[in-house]
Amino acid sequence: MSDSKFQIALRWIDEAHAQDPKRVQSDQGAQPYELFYSNKMSEYLARRDPNASELLQLAIRAQHLRRWEVPRDSYAKNKTGYHLWRTYLKKRQADLVAQICLDSGYPEGDANRVAALVRKENLKQDAETQTLEDVACLVFLDDQFEEFEKEHDEVKIVNILRKTWVKMSERGHELALSMSMSDRTRDLVAQALAD
Repeated sequence: MSDSKFQIALRWIDEAHAQDPKRVQSDQGAQPYELFYSNKMSEYLARRDPNASELLQLAIRAQHLRRWEVPRDSYAKNKTGYHLWRTYLKKRQADLVAQICLDSGYPEGDANRVAALVRKENLKQDAETQTLEDVACLVFLDDQFEEFEKEHDEVKIVNILRKTWVKMSERGHELALSMSMSDRTRDLVAQALAD
């Protein structure tokens, strides 16, 4: 039996992630970071929306597609540089996954939908875009926050947590508050939500 277009697209996305030169230790041993990250995204999607559409599953899996090829330090180390970098990445990653979808047999409309989700179009109005944002925020809190927190002062961290919280839905909030967190992280989240 041949693979479905969904299985083909997922395999090609994961093959791209597997090329990430950065390695991390996980329960499965050392693996490319973006492959680890994309699997975490899929795990959180299963919690956030166990009946997610194929197209949302692909967008979730491709959110950081080949991100390592455009490092953060290739843009100015300021707020403007950060936003330019993020904007460029969203467009690039959307274009890359749209082509994967087309090459896997998806019609153009479906490929464009996956790309729109990766670009996070219509956040707050589009339920699937909101789900993707929730999942990205949950993975940030679960996998990246404690390391990120070491690099910034408390005021900046609390402000980032506030901005993260605003982007999330009520369901995202519920999942975030039920996560296992260090005491320090839980204290910072409490500060962010206190105001």
